[in-house]
Amino acid sequence: MQEKVHVSGGTALSEQDVHSGEIFMTEDSLDCAFAWDTGVAINRYLTELKNGRIIATECRHCNRIMLPPRLFCELCFKPSSGWVYINDTGVVNTFSICHVHWDASRIKEGEKPYLPAVIEIDGASAGMGIMQLLGEVEPEKIKFGMKVKAVWKPENERTGSITDIKYFKPI
Repeated sequence: MQEKVHVSGGTALSEQDVHSGEIFMTEDSLDCAFAWDTGVAINRYLTELKNGRIIATECRHCNRIMLPPRLFCELCFKPSSGWVYINDTGVVNTFSICHVHWDASRIKEGEKPYLPAVIEIDGASAGMGIMQLLGEVEPEKIKFGMKVKAVWKPENERTGSITDIKYFKPI
């Protein structure tokens, strides 16, 4: 009976497999650095958020303003026609009253629920929007179609992230 060598998460090999030369094994410690590239459209979008502005892309072929921005229209597959600044106001498309934290643990009694919503931003085409929290509103007062405005972090606290918008509040 051959002794088996078990590789965590892999296939069991016998000593004969390893010593016969049919299997090549090496053990090394790699020092790999990596970076994540947001791409041209999202990089510009995040840069503009850091500056307190919302930017979208335009498809003149479909007559659409796309948010989040993209370099190609997913309807006609044509390249975007250019960049357009849009408002930091919009309407609530849909929302949820969330009684759990982001780590899925329940909020404690007395804590306010999270209020995530999809906001259709004014100036973007219908159905185009971003997901963000609602604030300065009681859950029972939220309505579909409610007009809202972005509440931005102070300029010196912005990092070029969607969280540069703290939340949207009713207007």
